[in-house]
Amino acid sequence: MSLACVTSRALDGIAAPEVVAEVHLANGLPGFSLVGLPEAEVRESRDRVRAALQTCQFEFPQRRITANLAPADLPKEGGRFDLPIALGILAASGQIRSGALDGIEFAGELSLDGRLRPVRGALAMALAASRAGRRLVLPADNAGEAALVAGASVFSARSLLEVVAHLNGQHLLDPVATISGAQTAPAYPDLADVRGQQSAKRALEIAAAGRHSLLMYGPPGSGKSMLAQRLPGILPPMNEAEALEAAAVQSIDGGFDPARWAVRPVRAPHHSASAAALVGGGASPRPGEISLAHHGVLFLDELPEFDRRVLESLREPLETGHITVSRAARRADFPARFQLVAAMNPCPCGHHGSNTGRCRCTPDQVARYRGRLSGPLLDRIDMVLEVAAVPATELRATAPGEASVAVRQRVVAADAVQRARQGTPNSALDAPGVERHCNPDEAGSRLLASAIAHLGLSARGTHRLLRVARTIADLAGCDTVGAGHVAEAIQLRRSLPMPA
Repeated sequence: MSLACVTSRALDGIAAPEVVAEVHLANGLPGFSLVGLPEAEVRESRDRVRAALQTCQFEFPQRRITANLAPADLPKEGGRFDLPIALGILAASGQIRSGALDGIEFAGELSLDGRLRPVRGALAMALAASRAGRRLVLPADNAGEAALVAGASVFSARSLLEVVAHLNGQHLLDPVATISGAQTAPAYPDLADVRGQQSAKRALEIAAAGRHSLLMYGPPGSGKSMLAQRLPGILPPMNEAEALEAAAVQSIDGGFDPARWAVRPVRAPHHSASAAALVGGGASPRPGEISLAHHGVLFLDELPEFDRRVLESLREPLETGHITVSRAARRADFPARFQLVAAMNPCPCGHHGSNTGRCRCTPDQVARYRGRLSGPLLDRIDMVLEVAAVPATELRATAPGEASVAVRQRVVAADAVQRARQGTPNSALDAPGVERHCNPDEAGSRLLASAIAHLGLSARGTHRLLRVARTIADLAGCDTVGAGHVAEAIQLRRSLPMPA
C-alpha cells in the first residue's frame, strides 16, 4: 500500500478538531514534502521523523514522500504530528500490518532516538477522541492528564518502537486507568491567622458563597493581600464539569498538573502584565490569565498600577464569562468564568484618609490615581470594601478568629442551595434569573428604590447588588431576600473609591 491515513488532533482554542495525516509514497527522486498549512515546528518534523525511524532500525523509504495534514485550512502547530506522520510512513511502506490504524488516534513529539515527548492539550484530545468513539495513544508523560476523562480509552507509550509493537500485535500497550475523584486539597493559609477585620472576613465569606468579585482598598499593611490569599481555602469544591473545563484550559497552556485535579486555580499576575498575557493572544492564540483562572480566582494586587488598557480588557469577560481572541487569520474562544479579587491603596502613598496625617498627596494626585479605574470597570465589580489598618496593640490583644474550616462549611451549604435552586452560583445569574430568584420583599424593595435614587445605581449595578443580597440571604438560610439582606449588600457597594 502506497497511501496511509492516520488520525490525530490539532488545537483550536480549547477544542481539538480532527486532523488526518495522509502519507503517500510515489516513484521519483527521493524527497519529503509536508503540506496542509503547517507552522515552523510542524515543518521541522520531517527531520525528526527521518532520524527517529532510522535510529529505531526501520526502513526509511527512498521514494517521493508527501504528507498532507487535512483539513488544509486549519493551521497546525506543535510537534504533536510527529508520531502520526511516522506511523503513516511505516503503514504506507508496509512495515505496519494492514488495518492496525483503524479506530485509533495518535499524538506525540518524537525525539531523534525514537522516544516520545509530551505535547500540549492531552486532556482536550482525550475528550474529543472519547466523543468520537476512538482509542487514543499518547506519550507516557501525558497519560495521567488524559486519564482524567471518564470513559476515554487511552494508551500510553514511551517510544515509537512500543507503538509499532502494539500495532503489529507483538506487545500490546496497557490501557491507562481512569482517575476518579478529587485529589487531596492543598493546604491553604487559614483565615484564623487574620486578627480583627471582622467586616472584611464577612465580605470574604459572602464573596466565596456567591462567587462574587471583590475589590479591597486600604493603607499598606492592613491585610488586603493576606485576606485574598485565604479566599481559595473557603471556596466550595468544584464539580466534575467545572474540574474538566478548568483542566482543559490549563492543558492547552501546557501547565496542567494531574495532582491538582479538581483544585480551583489561583492566578496572581504582576501588574506589569500585558493585555495579551491577561486575556490571551499571540499569533497562535493561547489562553491568558483570566482563562487559566477559569472556575478559580484571579487576584490583581495594586490594581491601579496595571495599564489602563489592560484593565479595560477585563470588562467584557467579567460580564460574559468568556473571551474571543481574534487575529487576522485565526480566532479562538476561551472560557473565562473567573472570580476577580483585587486590592489597591487609596492614594499613591497609600495613607489617604488615615488619621495619622502621613498622607502628603494632593487632591489632584488622589483623583488621578483613582481615575485609573474607569466607571464601567467598577460597575462590574460586585463588592467594594474598605480595609482599615488595625493598630498593632489591637493585633496583639485580639484572639485568633474563626478558622477557614468553619467558614467553608457555611459557604458549601449556601452553594448547595444555589445549585439546587438555579444550577449556578448567584454571580452567574442572568437578567431573567435575577428577576425570578432575587426579588426582595416589600421592605427590601423600598430600601432598594431609595438606594438606586441616592447612589445613582445603573441597571447593571442594581442586578449585581441583588445577586449579592441573594447570597446573603442564602447564608442566612432565608428563602426570601429581606430588607436586612439588601441593606448589607448596599453597604458592600456604596463605598466605591471614585475620584474625589
